[in-house]
Amino acid sequence: MRKYLYIFLALFFCLSVTADEQFTLVLDPGHGGKDPGAVGKFSKEKDLNLKLALEVGKLIEEKYPDVKVVYTRSTDVFIPLQERSDIANKANADLFISIHTNSSESKSPCGVETFILGTDKMEKNLDVAMRENAVMKLEADYKTTYQGFDPNSIDSYIMFELMQNSYMEQSLQFAEQVQKRFVGHLNREDRGVRQAAFWVLLKTACPSILFEMGFISNPEEERFLNQPASIAQMANALVNAFGAYTHKQAVKKEGTVAPENQEKLAKESRDNTNKSSSQDTHKKQTYYAIQICAAKTHLSPSDPKLKGQKCDTIHVGEWIKYYTAANTNRAKVAEKLPRFKKNFPDCWIISFER
Repeated sequence: MRKYLYIFLALFFCLSVTADEQFTLVLDPGHGGKDPGAVGKFSKEKDLNLKLALEVGKLIEEKYPDVKVVYTRSTDVFIPLQERSDIANKANADLFISIHTNSSESKSPCGVETFILGTDKMEKNLDVAMRENAVMKLEADYKTTYQGFDPNSIDSYIMFELMQNSYMEQSLQFAEQVQKRFVGHLNREDRGVRQAAFWVLLKTACPSILFEMGFISNPEEERFLNQPASIAQMANALVNAFGAYTHKQAVKKEGTVAPENQEKLAKESRDNTNKSSSQDTHKKQTYYAIQICAAKTHLSPSDPKLKGQKCDTIHVGEWIKYYTAANTNRAKVAEKLPRFKKNFPDCWIISFER
């Protein structure tokens, strides 16, 4: 009897560990219920969003049985914006995908675009953010729930410039995988990866994107989006992007410091820490720094993006991150952040090991 008890306890322990380490994906079909979203000639955004989300969830569960899939809604019901974020946070989500369908006053725009949270070119993308955030006005006493935020007021979006998104890099990596699959594999028009001030992304504590599958206002694209074969193709593209992203995260969670910067970082570590000289120099240390910008190619010191700021670099995948003020003490880096924010509003603190 004791032998079987030990076996049971061992199995229970293994299952508990597996559950704790389980990857959780939250799928968020935008709009729903009394909120139809964008409306085309013969279809509604809320229905297209739900169809694609359910197909993606089904494929994920089939291909990745160890992934837990959570939906913010699985039927045609209205879910408040804040509740969508709350669902993801309560589920301890590892990735959040908000699925939407685009619209325009003109019939000509078409293609796919993927948004991450940010304020780069905010004015250019403000109309999209306002349209999606306006959903909150369907809620009773929305100003209390959203702390006085007015989705139609430009002044309200200043708060997004003050935020610091810890998941921007991972969100960007996944967004690029999505665009790559839809543009390179499905030959869809590429509208790129963009930043915008979406409330649902601001309040979600994990890497997150808002994906626009196409324009319901474009007659040709509306027909495409309503075809079952198209839903299947788009779902496969999202699942393949998910697989590429999770594989990349598992293989390499931290960036590799460029060789030319390693000696400088070592010197800064010696200058800014009080550890004894007997410390093991081969042990990796965590560094913090202020990231100024990122690019896929090397920038010259005179590049306008750097505004004359001398930076070091760290390579993460295809991206080169330009940073300054590296230190092993995060508090010291944080003290300098407000000063850099004046010239680089989108800068934030990053961490890496060497």
